Formats: sequence, C-alpha cells, structure tokens
Amino acid sequence: MAEICPKCGLPKDICVCDVLDKETENRIKVYLKKAKFDKMLTVIEGISPGDIEGTSKSLKRVLGCGGTYEEGLIELQGNHKLEAKKALVNMGYNEQNIEVV
Repeated sequence: MAEICPKCGLPKDICVCDVLDKETENRIKVYLKKAKFDKMLTVIEGISPGDIEGTSKSLKRVLGCGGTYEEGLIELQGNHKLEAKKALVNMGYNEQNIEVV
C-alpha cells in the first residue's frame, strides 16, 4: 500500500503538493550584499523553510559556487543575480514571483 500525503490525501507517488507550493509561494527577492574584504554575496530570501535546504544545495551545484542558508536566507558567494533567477525558474518557481533588485 502506498504512503498517503497528509496534506492533499493522494498517494505520495502522484502527490503534487510541492509543485503547488512553489507556484503559490510568496515573493522571492534576489539581491547583492557586500561582505568582508569587498566580496559580493548574492542573497535570496522568500523561500519556504521546508524547501530552503534543497534549494540551496541545488543553486550551489548549478551555479558552481559556495554558500550557506540560515534564518530564511540563502547566501551565495559572488554575483549570481541573473543566473540565480534562471536556476530558480528551472527548479519550478514562478518567474513572476522572483524579483531581482
């Protein structure tokens, strides 16, 4: 017997809760921040706490950079504003909800 999703009640193998969460998510903001020694960080905020770890790992792998996630923010080393938006869209996030500042 297949596992049942507690959120939608469908079997886990056909559950679409993750896709729907990404589409109806709040605004995602991508911006730059200056760190120590005049280094640049790309900061992404607005990712849901349940998805932040996986999204962070995927972004670091796709963009080929280091980074971390904490307190609802993803910090990537370097200036990756436009590439991060493209990567987020490829991961299934709605392009209209992503704001690049």
